[in-house]
Amino acid sequence: MAATMMTSIPQFCGLRPAVPVGAPVRSLVAVQPLKRSGGGALSARCDFIGSPTNLIMVTSTSLMLFAGRFGLAPSANRKSTAGLKLEVRDSGLQTGDPAGFTLADTLACGVVGHIIGVGVVLGLKGIGSL
Repeated sequence: MAATMMTSIPQFCGLRPAVPVGAPVRSLVAVQPLKRSGGGALSARCDFIGSPTNLIMVTSTSLMLFAGRFGLAPSANRKSTAGLKLEVRDSGLQTGDPAGFTLADTLACGVVGHIIGVGVVLGLKGIGSL
């Protein structure tokens, strides 16, 4: 009787269950989806628009885009010198913006803003403040 009990337990080989010879299909246990009880060590929840994580990401990205647009950060038309001064140069990129803010500047400042935001979120998560 114990031998028949052992043959009815599904055995997995790869991604498909290996059905034991002679065992009817209806005797196999149904596989239930895994439940995620928690995130991980580095998970952050973004449940709604006003969540702390979302506010941090929006703020950091907006500040970086503001700094790039109004000349507080280097861009395609403003390079930095060795003394960290910004000097104007013609990059040859076409733009309709009066300040010369290009698509490349928008993407670069958005990426840097996201990197800063992720660092803040993970740092606050690491110390337990978020």
